[in-house]
Amino acid sequence: MENVKIIEIKKSVFENNDRAADELRGELKTKGVFLLNLMSSPGSGKTTTLIQTINRLKDKIRIAVMEADIDSDVDAIKIKEATGVESIQLHTGGMCHLDAEMTEQGLTALLVEGQKSKVERQPDLVILENVGNLVCPAEFDTGAVKNAMILSVPEGHDKPLKYPLMFSICDVVVINKIDVLPYFDFDMEKCKEYIHMRNPKATVIPICAKTGEGVDVFAEWLLTEVKNWQND
Repeated sequence: MENVKIIEIKKSVFENNDRAADELRGELKTKGVFLLNLMSSPGSGKTTTLIQTINRLKDKIRIAVMEADIDSDVDAIKIKEATGVESIQLHTGGMCHLDAEMTEQGLTALLVEGQKSKVERQPDLVILENVGNLVCPAEFDTGAVKNAMILSVPEGHDKPLKYPLMFSICDVVVINKIDVLPYFDFDMEKCKEYIHMRNPKATVIPICAKTGEGVDVFAEWLLTEVKNWQND
């Protein structure tokens, strides 16, 4: 029987994306722009957390947001109305993630929109709110300086065991909706243990985006990372 040629497409895609992501990070470093890739399941509270965080930081650093979804512009409008920062919507054409090339396209468009709005200087911090799920976004390097994710209490404390890659690539894990802890079978200490099983260096920050509890800690973490990136 004649042999057939096997092409490892997935490997090639990842290798090319990793190269593009490294190049993008290099460009961001040169410009002094910090890119945060924020991931989570749908309904975990990404947008509400962003609003709370941005409103704490927008007078200290210049911030812009890229909202990624398969469709709609609901989140981009919500961010812009609630914070006043530049916000654009990225439609992924049905894809459940963003890769480095797509992120770069978004950054280019964001800067163009900023110029139209007569923004005097480029943002210090760009936050990419990735497509909502715990699988695909974790597989693709977007070129971000740091990765963050939000896990909400109703999702359960066992998620780090079920979605290991997501937790292993994140520099910070924000545990949201701690106000409902009394109503769910969620073990905070077990959750932290499972997170650190996947990623011993991950910073874990419990918050309630609805009330603002704990958001100051996340905002300070982010501000410190931006300053370190710009000053190194």
